[in-house]
Amino acid sequence: MISDELYCTGARVWIPDPNEVWIAATLSEKWTPGQTTLSIEIEDSLQARQIKVPTREKLPPLRNPDILIGENDLTSMSYLNEPEVLYNLQVRFADRNCIYTYCGIVLVAINPYDDLPIYGNEIVQAYNGQDSNNLDPHIYAVAEEAFKQMSRFEQNQSIIVSGESGAGKTVSAKYAMRYFAIVGGSSHDETQVEKKVLASNPIMEAIGNAKTTRNDNSSRFGKYIEIDFKKDLTIIGAQMRTYLLEKSRVVFQAPEERNYHIFYQLCAMREDEEFSHLGLQCPEEFTYLSHGECTEIDGVDDMVEFEATKKALDILGLNKVTQQEMFKIFAAVLHLGNVSLTERTGDSSKIPARINSTDPALKSFCTLLGIDEDQTNKWLCNRQIQTVGETLTKPLTVAQASFSRDALAKHIYAELFQYIVTQINKSLACREKSQSFIGVLDIYGFETFEINSFEQFCINYANEKLQQQFNLHVFKLEQEEYVKEQIEWSMIDFYDNQPCIDLIEAKLGILDLLDEECKVPNGSDANWCTKMYERLTKHKHFGKPKTSRTAFIIDHFADKVQYETDGFLDKNRDAVLETQLKILRASTSEFVADLFVDKSGASDTSGAKKKTVQVRAGQKQPKGMSKASKQTVGSQFRESLRSLMTTLFSTTPHYVRCIKPNDEKAAFTFDPTRAVQQLRACGVLETIRISAAGYPSRWTYPEFYQRYRVLCKFKQIQRNDMRQTCEKVLNGLINDPDKYQFGKTKIFFRAGQVAYLEKLRSDKLQACGIMIQKHVKGWIYKKKYLAIRKSTLLLQMYARGYLARKHAQFLRETRAAIRIQKIYRGFCSRKSYYRHRKAVITIQALARGILARKRYAELLRNVKAVVIQKHVRRWLQVKKYRMVLKGIVLIQSHFRRRKARLLFKMLKIEAKSVDHIKKVNKGLENKIIELQQKIEDMKKVQKDFDNDRSKLENSQKELERLKGSEEHLRSASNKITELEEIIARLEAELEKERAEKQDLISEKSLLASNAHEKQQEQDETDKSQKEQILKLEEEMAEMKSKMQAEMNLRLDQERKQVIQEMAVEREHHQRLVKDHGRLQQRMENLLEERNAKISGHARHPSDVSSVSIDSSVPDSGINFSDEVRHNNESDFDSLRRRKKFENTESPLVTESQTVNKTGDETEKGAAEIAGSEDTKAEDRETIADDRSTILGGETSETRDGDVDDSKPANLDLGMMLKLQTRVRDLEKERNQLLKEKENVDRRPRSESQYSDVAADHQKLIELEMENARLKESLERLQKAVALGQGGNEEITNQFTALNEELSRRREECIQLKSLLASRTKDSIETAKESYGGNAEILNEDGELASAYQTLKDVNRVLQRDLELEKSGYKRKELELRATIEELKKDNNRQQDLIGQMSQAVSQSAASSDDAPQNLSMSPEQAMQNALQFEIQRLMSENLDMREKCDQLEDKVRKLKKAVKIYSNRLKEHGVSGNSEGVSSKGKPEEGLEEDEEEEMGGKIKYQPTKNYMGMLEYKKEEEAALVKQLVTDLKPRVAITLIPTLPAYILFMCLRHTDHLNEDSRCKTLLTNVINGIKKVSKAHQDDIETLILWLSNTCRFLHLLKQYSGEKSFQVENTELQNNHCLRNFDLSEYRAILNDLAVWLYQGVVKTAKEHIHPLIVGALLEYEGIQGLSSKPSMSRQRSSSHSDTLEAPSTPEHCFENLIKTLSSWVNLMRTHGFDTLVVNQLFKQLFYFIVATAANNLLLRKDMCNWSKGMQIRYNLSNLEQWLRDNRLHECGAVEAMEPLIQASQLLQARKTAEDVDSICEMCSQLSVAQIIKILNLYTPVDEYEERVPISFIRKIQQTLKEKRKSDSSNPQALLIDTKQFFPVMFPFCPSSIGLESIDIPSVLKLGFLVRL
Repeated sequence: MISDELYCTGARVWIPDPNEVWIAATLSEKWTPGQTTLSIEIEDSLQARQIKVPTREKLPPLRNPDILIGENDLTSMSYLNEPEVLYNLQVRFADRNCIYTYCGIVLVAINPYDDLPIYGNEIVQAYNGQDSNNLDPHIYAVAEEAFKQMSRFEQNQSIIVSGESGAGKTVSAKYAMRYFAIVGGSSHDETQVEKKVLASNPIMEAIGNAKTTRNDNSSRFGKYIEIDFKKDLTIIGAQMRTYLLEKSRVVFQAPEERNYHIFYQLCAMREDEEFSHLGLQCPEEFTYLSHGECTEIDGVDDMVEFEATKKALDILGLNKVTQQEMFKIFAAVLHLGNVSLTERTGDSSKIPARINSTDPALKSFCTLLGIDEDQTNKWLCNRQIQTVGETLTKPLTVAQASFSRDALAKHIYAELFQYIVTQINKSLACREKSQSFIGVLDIYGFETFEINSFEQFCINYANEKLQQQFNLHVFKLEQEEYVKEQIEWSMIDFYDNQPCIDLIEAKLGILDLLDEECKVPNGSDANWCTKMYERLTKHKHFGKPKTSRTAFIIDHFADKVQYETDGFLDKNRDAVLETQLKILRASTSEFVADLFVDKSGASDTSGAKKKTVQVRAGQKQPKGMSKASKQTVGSQFRESLRSLMTTLFSTTPHYVRCIKPNDEKAAFTFDPTRAVQQLRACGVLETIRISAAGYPSRWTYPEFYQRYRVLCKFKQIQRNDMRQTCEKVLNGLINDPDKYQFGKTKIFFRAGQVAYLEKLRSDKLQACGIMIQKHVKGWIYKKKYLAIRKSTLLLQMYARGYLARKHAQFLRETRAAIRIQKIYRGFCSRKSYYRHRKAVITIQALARGILARKRYAELLRNVKAVVIQKHVRRWLQVKKYRMVLKGIVLIQSHFRRRKARLLFKMLKIEAKSVDHIKKVNKGLENKIIELQQKIEDMKKVQKDFDNDRSKLENSQKELERLKGSEEHLRSASNKITELEEIIARLEAELEKERAEKQDLISEKSLLASNAHEKQQEQDETDKSQKEQILKLEEEMAEMKSKMQAEMNLRLDQERKQVIQEMAVEREHHQRLVKDHGRLQQRMENLLEERNAKISGHARHPSDVSSVSIDSSVPDSGINFSDEVRHNNESDFDSLRRRKKFENTESPLVTESQTVNKTGDETEKGAAEIAGSEDTKAEDRETIADDRSTILGGETSETRDGDVDDSKPANLDLGMMLKLQTRVRDLEKERNQLLKEKENVDRRPRSESQYSDVAADHQKLIELEMENARLKESLERLQKAVALGQGGNEEITNQFTALNEELSRRREECIQLKSLLASRTKDSIETAKESYGGNAEILNEDGELASAYQTLKDVNRVLQRDLELEKSGYKRKELELRATIEELKKDNNRQQDLIGQMSQAVSQSAASSDDAPQNLSMSPEQAMQNALQFEIQRLMSENLDMREKCDQLEDKVRKLKKAVKIYSNRLKEHGVSGNSEGVSSKGKPEEGLEEDEEEEMGGKIKYQPTKNYMGMLEYKKEEEAALVKQLVTDLKPRVAITLIPTLPAYILFMCLRHTDHLNEDSRCKTLLTNVINGIKKVSKAHQDDIETLILWLSNTCRFLHLLKQYSGEKSFQVENTELQNNHCLRNFDLSEYRAILNDLAVWLYQGVVKTAKEHIHPLIVGALLEYEGIQGLSSKPSMSRQRSSSHSDTLEAPSTPEHCFENLIKTLSSWVNLMRTHGFDTLVVNQLFKQLFYFIVATAANNLLLRKDMCNWSKGMQIRYNLSNLEQWLRDNRLHECGAVEAMEPLIQASQLLQARKTAEDVDSICEMCSQLSVAQIIKILNLYTPVDEYEERVPISFIRKIQQTLKEKRKSDSSNPQALLIDTKQFFPVMFPFCPSSIGLESIDIPSVLKLGFLVRL
């Protein structure tokens, strides 16, 4: 009952509205009892209105204060009513985008129709193990509550998810199961069981979900999944039960709806060969898929979904054959729908149906199911009637046959659906007994449509049962709360819907009457409806419609629903023709036959059918259906529902109510009308009503006092008794004692009382504020008045003086202005007169000039006209004459043209004739011949003419001589005349020939000119083409330079990327080490469980370690497990990649740097090759592959074209040929050395030669290092050529270096030989000197006889070994010869390649334009291929040499052992002379060490300083005791009193002793046992951080000692000379360094994990809840405990003050402990950076999920707590480790809470929150809640503006993550930098507390 005082003027109320359901209003007057009307004002429109209030109960609901709006729990509001619930949900959903809200024990989930980032694994971890009441509402919170209750109280739990279609039930149930799968998995990883549970979702969605008008993925069935857990809370299985499958959807869909998804997925795969035999087509081609005219869903790819479905089927264990059978049945259903039913003639209701025998759909249907086609055709169109004595066959009409076909299709689909469910249950079945289970019920909500049928009836019946269970549970929780708090209470009246349930399921209820009518032979829907009218009309929940005789009404708990009876009987029978089932049972497919076996007596959990929106009337069932003792659908559903309710009543339920916000599927759009309908139907308002009927508001005494202490008087406060104080306050504030109750820990208030107290508090604060404001304002205004008065007087004084001065100035200016005006006016008048006078004169002059020019122009025109007339007349006469002349010429030309045309035609006709052509040709030929003959004749004539001339001269002479003869003279004169005529004729002919010749010459010159012109044109064309070619070459050069620049840039980027990849690889490797440790721990746990079950000897955990080696069995090789070997290989791969990267950065390094850098790596590689024949074989295969790749063609880089542009264009081919020549010479030398080696091996070896084995061993080591260096040089050369950076210079440098190195090696070989000879000679001389110059004295007494016999035995053994080795060498010789042949072939091929390359180079030099067309590869590419081939060949040779070196090392090792045996035997016989390793002074160890050092360098002489050598001697049988005392039994409290990392020093000193003795097996055994011991201790004390820190520090120190004393120069920079003398001599432990590094990473991760577990419970209390600043208090939480998981018997958590103190103390203790154990500073910094990242991430995630933490005062407290942590970091010198940067997200979040939130602060907030994602900033702003009413809420417009600004600014910023929560599991990669020790090994002493007395210092 709400107090009348609250209905005062200004009170805020809710008014009903037809459109918005409820609208906000304010009272304009105070209400008094008896008043029937009330004046209000609508807030939005400010409209005044009068409402009627007939009674007090009809008063409008009051509105809660703004401080309570947006609460996480609706029951925490003061006024619990429908409009407040609706408004609070709308504010949270539409304004703050919060889709989850609590309503007591119910989680209200609103479908956002959008993807939200709130379901990731980081969210799961944030809710796991947390108090769900403190975090934001979430489906994970409900799941966590169920999981927590199951684990604490061992009670079965149920999560009931309900809602209408499209509300998001399926998604909510899926995420709940996902939460259980993750939390219930092993180590938070999905195992096979969890994967199967999650895999059932896509399968059930495919076969049970469909698109409806309300939802694109609507579940058309109900399901209940039980997830079974073991005692350790891991999932062991699951079971699924389904209810009420909507089978009618298989054959019919409403408009804009689809069939089940599986059909469309199969159609999408129709073109796949795997499904081609199904005969599928487009969905539009199938009748069963085209009813809704909607075959696609936006944003959904059916092909992708089908792949997900198949993958899920594979996970659940369904084989491919079974899947294909299932797909065949699905396809058969589609083909069945396409079977065409036709009729012959006549009335369709009487004529039987028929199916065409050639119907392809029928054939496909029968083929897929393996049934008889004729039988199927027959019984689809006929039915069988059983009579007393016979069986009749009756044809079916088209309508009946269609109904029968659809019924068969539905039955087939339902059976297959049930089969799949059964198979899923088999796959998920428990293999062992379950401890408890959690059930998830995904079931349909209350439904009411325009037409409601059998489906809606069953759905609403189920919701009635669930609502009854819900009401009872809510009532039970309310009463339990009152009893627990021991308050007086009366029975709460709540709605009981048992009468409605009895109406449906009781005896002679609706279901009984329906089943009874189904048994009647001629039963009908109308008869059944009539029976209900007769028997159920008196029931108050049953109604009869006024306008219909085929419907009935049921008054459900949510609403009245009218059901249409049409089709109820057919749907309840759900019968199929027995003949059709017999056909299916006789199928040739075993799968189909088994699917339809008679299941009489079996329960059908699939339920009845269901249909939505539009439901067709059911057809009348054909007679002859199967009427066996089969239960009706209604009976089956009632029994399954009863079983479900029994299960739910036996569990603790948790409720999720899904709400659909709108029907348009718009994102974050809230429709109040649709929402309130669902709230009424789902029971949320009933929860509110039950809560409001009791005491809904509950406060603890401290919270009440903290909130309302302003209402207390000082004398009422009793700080020692909060309850007494609260009682005094409430007695004075609320007069009615029934309005509140005092419990044990809480105060219970009736509805509205908290709002009343808030009003009193607000009034009190307002009154206090007004009082303060009054005095402050009075003082401010008085101060302002005095200041204004003083300022006014001062202003008046200055103003009066200013006005007087201004008036005097005005008088002076007036007088001056008058005088100026006088002078100015005179000047203006004169100026105006002169201007007018000048203008008049100018106008007159212009006018006179114009008139004169006009007269002149007229005279000029007359003269011009006369001249024009003269010329025109002349022109006319000339024109006339020319026309006449032209006509005459024209007539003449026409006449001549006519004559010419006639002549032309005749000539043309004549020319076309063949005779003419022949004649012409013949004439020309004859003419040519004649001309030739004429020329000959002319020559003859000329000759005759010359003769005649001579004769004439003679005649003249004769004439002179015979002057006297007249006759002779006459004849002579006649002859002369004839000769002259002949000459004239000949001259004429000659002249004619000259003319013809001239014609020929002119014709030739014309042809020559034409040819010259063409040549010029060709030259011009060639010139232009050459210019274009030059231009293209310039462009290519420019492009090449650009590509070169791009390649350099790309190279830099790739280098950076390689660096990043190295960091990522390191992180990945460390993560693998962590996973390995975790998996190993799991394996040991399983072994412990197995050993506990099996009696007998229990295997020790160390026996299953990854590197365990039996210490009692010596082994010359390293015996690792698979995992360690894998780690070594991965570490070696990373080492090679690092080496590659270093070579890329600096390809031109010096030789010494190269040797120093790669020495260890080379030796490591050699050890790997010696230890594993598989590795050798793999290397050979790799080399062969590389060779084939090189000879096969271009590389991938060359094909891509990236290398061409980056290489230099002018490579030196000659240099490459020289290199190849040099390589061949080296091969010859190698072969010669091999031959010499074979010769040496064949020769028998004398005893003196065994002393040179160590030198040979050293020489082999040097050769091995040399090979490694050559290999690295060649690789660097290849990279330099490939990258195009100084190719020629690199080749030259390498060639020079090779020559120098070869010369140096030859000199060293000569020196080694001379050294060996001198040593042999020295040994003989030493023997002579020892025995007085007589070496024969050695054998005078026969003391060496036994030694000689021993040597003979040794030699015999060695000879046998040598014979074996010789046979092996011969075999290897054959292999080497085969290899040489292969190399020769490769050499020949390479020579051919070089020839092609040289030819290509010459061609490219000759014609650059044709080169790209004639060559398949560029010269640079060919050069690169050649060099790659050479490099690969040398690599293979290096591998072979490594093998030989390893073999020789084994041989040397055996010989050394033999020599030691020989020396010991000589010593036993009293000989101490010239034996190797035995000095003349009787100190074998020192002598041996000195000799070995002479062998190594020939110059180093070890002289131990002080008294100790820095090593500890122990016996082999004492190794177990050493490991036990120093590792296994060492306690942290003992180790803390010792020198930091003393165990590491002791272990290394023992290791030095094994190295000194050169006992490889003992060394490996010691290292392996130590590593196993450390692992065993760490696993046994994995929760003890002191133990983990102890062994992490010792492991790091042991690793550093192995590096410091390894002998590598890079680790000896800070060593003293004595420390360098203590370096290891015989062993290369680089592999163990890698193992120790992995062990250190594993221990580091264990320390971090244990530290996280220790501080995790303290983080929230220390950083968020601790209030270090006194006086700043936030709003207390008013939410109630939603469940019983929080019991008073549980241990109360620590207070925030204790949490903060404990956190600081814990961190300080860890820092001190690490520094005590000698941790490196960098490791400590990395560790605390990781821990602070975890602290901040956990606190920030908790802040993002807690609304009560998002206010201004909490932001101040958090910032204060963080500043304390920062101060702690500075005090401990950790402020530079990166921890402060890791705290930035939480610092910025606290600053965001304190910042002003106005439009002007948008940019500053965006810049301030750089480390927070957009989602995190928006989440904090949405959660921000003012503590008091005077604080303003963050406006939605401000949040939207912030979001818009952030998206614009961070559009291109990919580094800022957009996830909501921070990943708390992120691990930063850890590095252990080398830290050498300054402590000398010789100075270390062993304390007695370690009990290691058996160790002897040497």
